[in-house]
Amino acid sequence: MDDALEFVRYQSTQVNARGIYVGIFGLANGLAKDGRLSEEDHRWWQTANAWYDAAYPDPNLLDPTVYDRTINPHAQAWFKTTAAHLLTRIPGYLDLLDRHGVQWEELRSTTPGRVLYEDDVQVVVVPNR
Repeated sequence: MDDALEFVRYQSTQVNARGIYVGIFGLANGLAKDGRLSEEDHRWWQTANAWYDAAYPDPNLLDPTVYDRTINPHAQAWFKTTAAHLLTRIPGYLDLLDRHGVQWEELRSTTPGRVLYEDDVQVVVVPNR
C-alpha cells in the first residue's frame, strides 16, 4: 500500500451491536431490509447497488476470509480517493441516509489500518484503533 495515497470511508457515527461502524452501503441495505424505504427510494437503492456490484470487485468473493466475523470481526472497506468514478455516486447514498435520519461520517486517512485486501479502487483493513 502506498502511504502517500489517501483513502476515504463513509460510515455510521456509532458502533452497532457487534461493535463495528457500519459502512454506508450496509446502512442503506439495513433501511431496505427493515422496509423503511419508499417505493421510489427502494428502486433507486436497487439500481445503485447493482451499479456498484458491476463497477468493482467484491473482496469477499475473491477472499472469503476478508469479512469472516471470526477471523476479521472489524474489517472495513475504504475507497482509494483515486476511484473518482465510484466516489461520484456516493452522495446518493448520503442523501438517502440523511432523509431517513441515519447519522454518518466521512473519514480520510493515508493509513487506515492493516491491509487484508487491496485492488485498484479499494482496500479492506483491520482499522487502526
